[in-house]
Amino acid sequence: MNGSTVTEFVFLDFSGSRSALDFLFTLTLICYTIVLLGNLVIIVTVWTDTKLFQSPMYLFLANLSLLDLSLGSVASPKLLTDVLNGGGTISYAGCMTQILTFHLFAAVEMFLLSVMAYDRYVAICQPLRYSTIMDRQRCSSLLILSWTGGLIHGVFQTVVMAELPFCGPNVLDNFFCDITQVMKLSCSDYHFSELLLVLSGTVVLIPCFLSLLLSYVIILATLCGRFGKGGRKGLSTCGSHLMVVFLFYGPIFFVYMKPASSNEVDKMAAVFYTVVTPSLNPLIYTLRNKEVKGAMGKLKNKCKHFLLPHRE
Repeated sequence: MNGSTVTEFVFLDFSGSRSALDFLFTLTLICYTIVLLGNLVIIVTVWTDTKLFQSPMYLFLANLSLLDLSLGSVASPKLLTDVLNGGGTISYAGCMTQILTFHLFAAVEMFLLSVMAYDRYVAICQPLRYSTIMDRQRCSSLLILSWTGGLIHGVFQTVVMAELPFCGPNVLDNFFCDITQVMKLSCSDYHFSELLLVLSGTVVLIPCFLSLLLSYVIILATLCGRFGKGGRKGLSTCGSHLMVVFLFYGPIFFVYMKPASSNEVDKMAAVFYTVVTPSLNPLIYTLRNKEVKGAMGKLKNKCKHFLLPHRE
């Protein structure tokens, strides 16, 4: 036992008028609906379309959608309930589970975005060797490594947190168990644990971000010399991926790499990266990708043919 006497944590409600809270509830509900439906449609589309399923890029996209669906489900359902109730509580075990799942899925997404950047680098800079380098075995290995690395990171973060004793207070000025806020509620010296968590996060964040940066510097330098149809298609695909990267990393750097600011600002930023961002990714990839839209059209026609009664 770690000596904890706290059995639950209390979430404070968002400050503001009832109309502002109604807007937050509506925004969260819309975004979470898109998270569920949008990402499920992408997953089903890729897995039922043979051509897309055989392509490494779309195999990675299906995994990204699975991650967005999972990451978007960590806090959104409880946020909807707590906004209606004007606040809420979460058990100690539930809080640790939120920490584990959030950091697991976030770390896997960092690894996967780097893998997708590497895939685009090989496709654009070494097109003749693409099918050899990005064969099925290598794609599967990269996915396994991404999920394994994320699991190790998530478990490590959770174990470090679980070793800290919590004796009270137990109030979090947030809508989910943000690890930096939970740590500060510990009734022991948490600075060594904080150092371990920062080092763990840095080991994941910095290499992933630098690999992304390097991949796209080389890709963009290569595309600058191509003005034909192939160059425009490559630039369009990379543009979608870069938008997803910006939406994922932007809020992380804003929240964790800046001086302390008001809790309301941090909470709204947390709403963005836990609720809004996972809902934007399926829109970006479906609206900007002709192959995905075409496959969705085929899937729609198959569903109509299956569901509608046949006329003699």
